[in-house]
Amino acid sequence: MAAPHRVKSVEDSIRDTEAPEHRLNKNLSALDLTVFGVGVIIGTGIFVLTGVVAKTQAGPAVAISFVIAGVVCGLAALCYAEFASTVPVAGSAYTFSYATFGEFMAWIIGWDLVLELALGAATVAVGWSGYFNQLLGDLGVPLPESIAGETATVNIPAMAIALVMTGILVLGIKLSSRITAVIVGIKIVIVLLVIVLGLFYVKTENFTPFVPPAEAGTPGGTAWTAPLIQLIAGFTPSTFGVGGIFAGAAIVFFAFIGFDIVATAAEETKNPKRDLPRGIIASLVICTVLYVAVSLVVVGMQKYTELSTDAPLAEAFRSVGLPFASGLISVGALAGLTSVVMILMLGQSRVLFAMSRDHLLPPALGVVHPRYRTPYRITIATGIIVALLAGFVPLGTLAELVNIGTLFAFVLVSIGVIILRRTRPDLPRSFRVPGVPVLPILSAAACLWLMLNLPAETWLRFAIWMVVGLIFYFLYGRRHSRLALGSGDLAGPRAGSR
Repeated sequence: MAAPHRVKSVEDSIRDTEAPEHRLNKNLSALDLTVFGVGVIIGTGIFVLTGVVAKTQAGPAVAISFVIAGVVCGLAALCYAEFASTVPVAGSAYTFSYATFGEFMAWIIGWDLVLELALGAATVAVGWSGYFNQLLGDLGVPLPESIAGETATVNIPAMAIALVMTGILVLGIKLSSRITAVIVGIKIVIVLLVIVLGLFYVKTENFTPFVPPAEAGTPGGTAWTAPLIQLIAGFTPSTFGVGGIFAGAAIVFFAFIGFDIVATAAEETKNPKRDLPRGIIASLVICTVLYVAVSLVVVGMQKYTELSTDAPLAEAFRSVGLPFASGLISVGALAGLTSVVMILMLGQSRVLFAMSRDHLLPPALGVVHPRYRTPYRITIATGIIVALLAGFVPLGTLAELVNIGTLFAFVLVSIGVIILRRTRPDLPRSFRVPGVPVLPILSAAACLWLMLNLPAETWLRFAIWMVVGLIFYFLYGRRHSRLALGSGDLAGPRAGSR
């Protein structure tokens, strides 16, 4: 076990030992962090997944699916908040894992976060392209389907939005937060308009049955054994019934991905020990309330069996004779997805920055721009990779991969809270998870439960991705890391000796 002086003040140690080209400016407040959180959470989930899950998995009970996913995220958010206030360093779950489990597990979680953030940003960029082309179509100037939308051969708008967001991120974190604040303001106004206006067209009969009966052929109406049953017998996940609600929660979980991005900006926060917990928890609460409200309004306006799986909000308003609202919703979706792309890329660049600073990736990648004080090389590399993925790879079926990667990170963070409480009880914690170890154990168990509701194919792809990461670690990272070179690691000499 580590010596009692293993981790002094991580933040102060990095400031003392890192060269100027690897330091980030502190510009963010609790409000900035909350805006970032809301900016990345409200996106694909509220504009697309509501209709998909209601029609194919949970019916009107999609609202319960959102609540379940929100509760699971809430448990994980409390664990993130304690870690973020204790170890306020760029890198989020990667940094937390390094401080708790050591280098090897830190690499695994860092590689896992690449799956969540880069792939998530590319997926959302493709969705942005679809809404952008829909809006151009409303104006009478649609782009050819070969270069825009989910079926494009080369998705030009998706590549363009990724590269534009890359430029903004290079120019500075404060500029990024200001642009995000404007975008978030637009989409929250539109979401509130959807809720208020839609309430006048809700029909109570559309809520019946609230939990549609499980369809024949699903695995007994229970979702937790779905991957195993699929693998052995080829059955599909639960549809409707109680199992459908949980299967739906595993899908709409994608809508909540984002609050953990707040923790990646820890090193750029003015008062991280106070503001990080506030930003994480506030953004999650706001978005959960909005998700539940929108889902109830949409299934109340239009029968769940008739909902669109492409643009459920817009189609629901068309069904009640309000086609003008479709254009507003498209604008809101476009704004929402814009901020999601940018903030996912922000999180990705900060995780890779932390990994390069620990020499698990080439340290030259983590150099900070002398004027803008952003990790510009990693940001540009991230933007190019996301643009290529969004432009050339069909990503419609990969949202589940993003989910399993995120849930795996949540499991490690939850367990890490218990471990760090025991190994370093002396560390100052401005925020403490209540009910340790019970609440972190519940958080880890809930995340594992949702992971079990994902298809077997997703588990297989996840395993392949992690094997590739292990190969890279043993060929490069392990040999070149601070620990291997004797210059320390996050939980070692760089933050106090072992």
